[in-house]
Amino acid sequence: MALAEAKVDAIIAKLQADNIQVQDAELTILIAADTAEAILQKPPVHDYVKKAEPALLITCDQVVVYEGAVREKPSSEDEARHFLKGYSGGHAATVSSVLVTNLKTGFRKVECDRVEIYFHEIPVDVIEKLIGEGLVLRVAGGLIIEHPLILPYVKEVVGTTDSVMGLPKALTEKLLKEAL
Repeated sequence: MALAEAKVDAIIAKLQADNIQVQDAELTILIAADTAEAILQKPPVHDYVKKAEPALLITCDQVVVYEGAVREKPSSEDEARHFLKGYSGGHAATVSSVLVTNLKTGFRKVECDRVEIYFHEIPVDVIEKLIGEGLVLRVAGGLIIEHPLILPYVKEVVGTTDSVMGLPKALTEKLLKEAL
């Protein structure tokens, strides 16, 4: 939740620094899914979208919890390997926070969604292929359950896969409705 809060604060500061006013703007949704730097530029305006400033801001973040410890993105291939070997035949949980801010009214609300994931034994060669691709280094806990290499070893998901992937749809919709 603190990371989602930090992201919204950074984005609001950037909007203010750019002297962007949102009080009289048309309704636009801006989503900050991973890092503030990735979305600090103004959203592209296409022919079918009127020029508008952001009015609703969605920020989110996720961690993996394994045996009571919080895991963020692995810092190395060795750490990713350690994470994945730990999940093999066991279970982990994702905790995703979603924060919706109405930039016009100042309304801000954050909530979390937790999902439990249980795994079959994951072969070492599958772990090595995942690490070789590098994607596991860019996600919380090195956990990508939708990846075709890992999907066959997912035994059970208690919760929603969209939450595991980083943005719980039902929670986001609920918070958006409250923000309007």
